[in-house]
Amino acid sequence: MSALNKSLPGWTYTSEAFFELEKTELILKNWQLVCHLSNIPKAGDFFTFEIFNERIFVIRDEDSSVKAFHNFCSHRGTKLINELYGSCNGKITCPYHAWGYDFKGNLIKVPYENQFNDLNKNEHGLQSVELEIFQGFIFVKLLESDAPSVQDQFKPYLNEIEQYRLEELEPLGRVTMRPRKVNWKQIADNYVDALHIPVAHPGLSSLVGKSYGVEVSKNNGYVHKMWGDGANIRKDCISNRLYDKYLPHMDHLPDDKQRYWLYYRLWPNLAFDIYPEQMDFMQFIPIDTNTTMIREIAYALPDERRETKAAQYLNWRINRQVNNEDTYLINLVQEGMNTNKFKSGPLASSEVCLIDSANKVRKAIPISNQELKPLESEIL
Repeated sequence: MSALNKSLPGWTYTSEAFFELEKTELILKNWQLVCHLSNIPKAGDFFTFEIFNERIFVIRDEDSSVKAFHNFCSHRGTKLINELYGSCNGKITCPYHAWGYDFKGNLIKVPYENQFNDLNKNEHGLQSVELEIFQGFIFVKLLESDAPSVQDQFKPYLNEIEQYRLEELEPLGRVTMRPRKVNWKQIADNYVDALHIPVAHPGLSSLVGKSYGVEVSKNNGYVHKMWGDGANIRKDCISNRLYDKYLPHMDHLPDDKQRYWLYYRLWPNLAFDIYPEQMDFMQFIPIDTNTTMIREIAYALPDERRETKAAQYLNWRINRQVNNEDTYLINLVQEGMNTNKFKSGPLASSEVCLIDSANKVRKAIPISNQELKPLESEIL
């Protein structure tokens, strides 16, 4: 059996040295989502993001453009902003020595400036971070790489995505963080695993039935797409029946998208769940080899109809059950990996996203081609 049709060996889900390689080669060299433009609507509004030892914030300046900076002061490295989100009054002020920066990152205030010999404030502004805005969402990339823009990665699906008017979304709530005691790849793998849907998710399966599908994008597989159509829903679940009953017609969507549930996975650790009445992102933030934080927030177009609010609530109920079922399953998978006996498992030809994911890891970190676990010292 070709290695291209096998999962990654189990040791790649438990090795601390391999996890260190993943930080740089998989996570920091690819785009990470911070928030939506609607989260920072006014000048001085900011939103922070943390991953590994990196601290980032994005901020809206007076010209209504968005900047991204490393979240530390140029004086002593103090973390500048310690809140998840909020607004700065006139400037960004360091809580340690009150150095001040404008919203473009320029150093504009230094208390006791006359005590610093030959200080050139132009040389001590905030350090910028590479930024891209895609469909209203703000992405950053923390290490230089040849990863294409988010726009280019989603190119095969732009016509479909644009129907949902994502740039006009507004947040439905706050960012939530859900810890899971598994390796981050378990969650990412499970997200694109289609064969478990009819087995493990009776509610979701009865909603979308046999319409559930998966594919790898044709531009080198940068995006994985999943979908299911609830037009032929099996109404054997009360949440499904009520969702179908109350979900109103969405004028901005064509008829074939009125009951369509759409999922995109952007390599390596981001998921977009797009529904007729709302959407959310889920970001799988690796903490250590056995811990992942799921970072998520929901958004929707402005819509005050009672039916829409009811459908959003019922969507949450349906997906809460799916999440509970998935959490149980990925814990079982992680336990199997932790035995140190699981090697690579065979993948069906229909498991195109899982095959593609494993091969992307093998390409980025070639030592993952080894079936037997090497010594930790040999991995780095």
